[in-house]
Amino acid sequence: MPSLLSRIIGPRVGPDELRRHGLRYGAPGALLLVARVLILVSLFLPYWHMVLVAPQYPDNLQLTAHVNHLSGDVAEIDGLNHYIGMRPLEEAAQFERSVGVYVLILLVVLLELAAWIHSRWAALLVLPTVLFPAVFLLDLYLWMSHFGQNLDPDAPLSNSIDPFVPPILGTGMVGQFKTVASPGIGLYLTIAAAFVIVAALVFHRAAYRPLVARMNSEAAPS
Repeated sequence: MPSLLSRIIGPRVGPDELRRHGLRYGAPGALLLVARVLILVSLFLPYWHMVLVAPQYPDNLQLTAHVNHLSGDVAEIDGLNHYIGMRPLEEAAQFERSVGVYVLILLVVLLELAAWIHSRWAALLVLPTVLFPAVFLLDLYLWMSHFGQNLDPDAPLSNSIDPFVPPILGTGMVGQFKTVASPGIGLYLTIAAAFVIVAALVFHRAAYRPLVARMNSEAAPS
C-alpha cells in the first residue's frame, strides 16, 4: 500500500508522459498560477467602497476599505456617525486589517503547494481561497451590523434613529442619508481567482484521478 505521504502528494508524472500530454498535466498548475497572480495583485487594490450621499456634502462622502486600512473621508463620516452614536470606523475589524496582508500571502502559498499535490488533498488546500470572498463580505456584514445595532444612547441624536444594519452591497438609507456600497476591484479579483481555482480542480481531477487509481491498484496486494 502507498504510504500516507504518497497518498497525500499523489502520483508523479514521468517526463515521457509529460511530453505526450503536456496540456493535460500543465493546465491545473497554469490555472493555479493565474489564481496566485490575481490574489497578489488584489493586495494593492480596494476591496470595498461606499458612497454616503449627504445633503451638506455636494460631492458626497467616500469610504474605501483595503485589506489592511481604510481610506477616504473617514474623519467626516465618523463625525456624522458620532451624532447618532456609532463608534469610529477605525475601531472595526482591527484584527482583520492587521493580518489581512499575511492571510492573502498564506493563500498564495497554499495555492503553490496545491500545484504540487496530485491527489484529492489539493482541493483542501485551495478551499480557503475559494471561500475568501464570502468570508470577507460576511465579516464586513457582522461588523456593520454590530456597529449599527449598538448605538450610544447618550449620543446627541440617539433618539432620531433606530438601530440599523448598513447594507454592505447595494443602496440603503440611514436616517436622511443614502449609502451606496459596492465591491472593490480587489474583491472582484479574489472572486475571479475562486472561479479559476474551480476550473483548475476540474482539470486536476481529469488529469490525476486515473493516475491515483492506477497507483492504488498497483500497490494493492494480489
